[in-house]
Amino acid sequence: MLKDFAISIVRTLRERGHKAYLVGGCVRDLLLGREPADYDVATDATPDEVIHIFPDTYAVGAQFGVVLVPLPEKDVASGDSPEVTGYVSPKANVVEVATFRSDIGYSDGRHPDQVRFSKDPKEDVERRDFTINGLLLDPGTNQVLDFVGGRDDLKAGIIRTIGDPERRFAEDKLRMLRAVRFAARFGYAIEPDTFRAIQALASQINQVSRERVRDELTRMLTEGHARQAFLLLDETGLLHQVLPEIEAMKGVEQPPQFHPEGDVFVHTLLLLDRLPKPCPVTLAWGALLHDVGKPATFRVAPDRIRFDGHVDVGVKIAERICHELRFSNDDAFQILALVDNHMRFAHAQKMSESTFKKFVRMPRFDEHLQLHRMDCEASHGNLTSYNFTRQKMASMPPAAIQPAPLVTGDDLIAAGYAPGPQFKKILSAVEDGQLEGRLGSLEEALAFVRQEYPKRD
Repeated sequence: MLKDFAISIVRTLRERGHKAYLVGGCVRDLLLGREPADYDVATDATPDEVIHIFPDTYAVGAQFGVVLVPLPEKDVASGDSPEVTGYVSPKANVVEVATFRSDIGYSDGRHPDQVRFSKDPKEDVERRDFTINGLLLDPGTNQVLDFVGGRDDLKAGIIRTIGDPERRFAEDKLRMLRAVRFAARFGYAIEPDTFRAIQALASQINQVSRERVRDELTRMLTEGHARQAFLLLDETGLLHQVLPEIEAMKGVEQPPQFHPEGDVFVHTLLLLDRLPKPCPVTLAWGALLHDVGKPATFRVAPDRIRFDGHVDVGVKIAERICHELRFSNDDAFQILALVDNHMRFAHAQKMSESTFKKFVRMPRFDEHLQLHRMDCEASHGNLTSYNFTRQKMASMPPAAIQPAPLVTGDDLIAAGYAPGPQFKKILSAVEDGQLEGRLGSLEEALAFVRQEYPKRD
């Protein structure tokens, strides 16, 4: 277990004559009665000393005093590390051991220009981001060292920077997004001076790499408090900077007969409130972006408000966002599929057998189904199409939804057909006949092909 391993690291460092404590988010979570996602250790041992004591390490940030000590393989293999479906901490199977230090200058807005190692834990804590993350814990005695008022802020439910907020945010602009995430996750208020500093510096968030922004937004979406996080992003001015396409949803009216809840932004927030916890990353982003094409396609028609083509426009916008945020190809494909297909459920009851079966066998169809249910619950509340789809799927064995093909390209060649672009059309037509129940054997399929697609001399 990662907690026991982290405590053993503290114990070993102390046995070698060093100061060592659990530090940061793990201490905060333990005091709140939560299970930490990862564990950090702070010590007066230098990186070289840590590496000497724990030879099997990764000196990924030794110049900043950071060494990663991996969980023994036997513990990783035994499943002691919890499995989650949402955002996975990059430190899920390692303990970060950092030397006490003070930082001098942050000209790049992320990394200190100069690091000075220290023997004083108070000096180390004072460089950290928020008071609730600046607590040290002696796991041997359970004594908490609090040099910055973190315990009081935990009790009061306040997110407050350590020291001057503008200085803390200037050191690492991502801390502005982290403040929002922590406030949403714990249901805390952002302290007024800290809040005003975020508003003043919000435009500087664009100096942060898109991958880091993506990961922070993903955590907001998947931790169970996405609605509150995006309200805070909007109030601080950060939403305008990181996702202006979502901000554009504000005030975009919808037809009340289908969306009595309000505008597109309100609808999206209500949908985010229904995300499962933990939530798959692709479902979370698909939910956020499913109606991103509506602001650009809004029009008032004679009968009602309409968003003609909002799905196609939304796919293009979502594709650009996925590209800018450096999503993997697999994640981007699924996010775009969710946006592209979210309106198709309205036609489920009228689909032919072949169309329905091809629809429900899309990769990760459970996410499509979840998105449709949440979409309905966040608007008109009519789950007719959702229930129909589930019931029809339940009545079909998997082999009926995705049967082995009756005919292959080799079969067509053997029957005298020359390979070419027409093969795709022929095979698709045969598959439709098979899914519809009109074709059930190779002989029937080839007879169909000869009739519908006669060979050319």
